[in-house]
Amino acid sequence: MTPGKAFLTPEEIRSFNGRSDWWGLWLVVHCWGVIALALAGFAFWPNVLTFILAVMVIGSRQLGLAILMHEAAHVALFKTRTYNEFAGEWLCGRPILADVFEYRRYHLQHHQHTQTDKDPDLNLSRPFPTTKASMWRKVWRDISGQTGFKQRSQQVMMAFKLAGDTDDVNADDLAQAFSGPVLGRAIIANAVIFAIMWAVGAWWWWFAFWMLPLLTWFQLVLRIRNIAEHGVVEFSNDPLRNVRTTQAGPIMRLFLAPYYVNYHLEHHLIMHVPCRHLPRLHQLMIEKGHGDAMRIGRSYWDVIKLAASKPA
Repeated sequence: MTPGKAFLTPEEIRSFNGRSDWWGLWLVVHCWGVIALALAGFAFWPNVLTFILAVMVIGSRQLGLAILMHEAAHVALFKTRTYNEFAGEWLCGRPILADVFEYRRYHLQHHQHTQTDKDPDLNLSRPFPTTKASMWRKVWRDISGQTGFKQRSQQVMMAFKLAGDTDDVNADDLAQAFSGPVLGRAIIANAVIFAIMWAVGAWWWWFAFWMLPLLTWFQLVLRIRNIAEHGVVEFSNDPLRNVRTTQAGPIMRLFLAPYYVNYHLEHHLIMHVPCRHLPRLHQLMIEKGHGDAMRIGRSYWDVIKLAASKPA
């Protein structure tokens, strides 16, 4: 599951392996710090614009928590395994109702069978390209909360094992959507968030600034990220063509691609590389002459246009 061996020497691969407890701490603190700043912006200037901005920023950082949980699933967030597992579960996964351990089990199958019939994520990429009308319907379902409500309802029903209601849903489906089949610890984590938001703001803040972003903006940016990574690429074993890296500027990194998640091709080349090393790995691949063979999107907007390019 390290296709980068075909392009990089063992010494080059080892140069990217360095993990750091301090870097892991910084990433987690940064993510929660941005969430706190979004809340502070609304608290000091309460109006419609700061409310909408807070929902968007927090939803994007909920994606950031999912990305850091993904990092922990690869045991790359912290150098110390105990810190890695604790942060991945309690500081990243459980607050967004996700299960890092279930996700790890499922996600490694994706790396082993990328864009093949055995890839558990194939249903995320197979529908593309699609029509513009279909893409807009997907966007509306996400931003209106329909996708989020459906997924969370399935999560609750599976957690309580409601007979007959989850026949078409399994643990892999939930892990794929950054959910999980067990809710107990997620309830504890969210009770803490609810208490903190009430203490510093108001009782309704958790509903407005945590569940609302999770059900709406988070779903939209998660879909866009999924499309950018594996939508409209080759269904093959070629590690430079069955996955995409997408260029992202500061605005996109704030709202759509936090914590180097846009360097997805490089992540697939060496899946255990800490995210902060991915830009350097990208540059090395370019310097070694592989740039022309790599799937690199010029922007997220370009990738979405490509994904919606099927004639009506």
